[in-house]
Amino acid sequence: MLFYYLFNQDPHIVKRRAGEFLFQQGEAGEHMYVLARGDAEILLGDKVVEDAGIGAIVGEMAVIEPGPRSASVRARGDCEFVEIDQNRFDYLVSQTPQFATRVMRIMATRLRKADTLLKTH
Repeated sequence: MLFYYLFNQDPHIVKRRAGEFLFQQGEAGEHMYVLARGDAEILLGDKVVEDAGIGAIVGEMAVIEPGPRSASVRARGDCEFVEIDQNRFDYLVSQTPQFATRVMRIMATRLRKADTLLKTH
């Protein structure tokens, strides 16, 4: 819930309708997002690997090292995402250390899930 309270009044909102992609695997990425309203899904190829609800962060690798997206994010219902660029990310990390820790935990969890998927295929 930390993310929701940090971003629920943020002016940098990206809206997606049900079924629309926020971004797709392989696209260039420079921003991360916090889901402020709605439900989304994270996909590797066409396989859903994670459900995302309010407060979920997605695209976090892009603010640490810009590059191709490693997964896709698709809105399940109408969604609003808070867009966070590099400067905002750096500010949040400096002002709210728990933010940085949470982002690292999310990345570690997703990396472990990806490792497990690779081992089973």
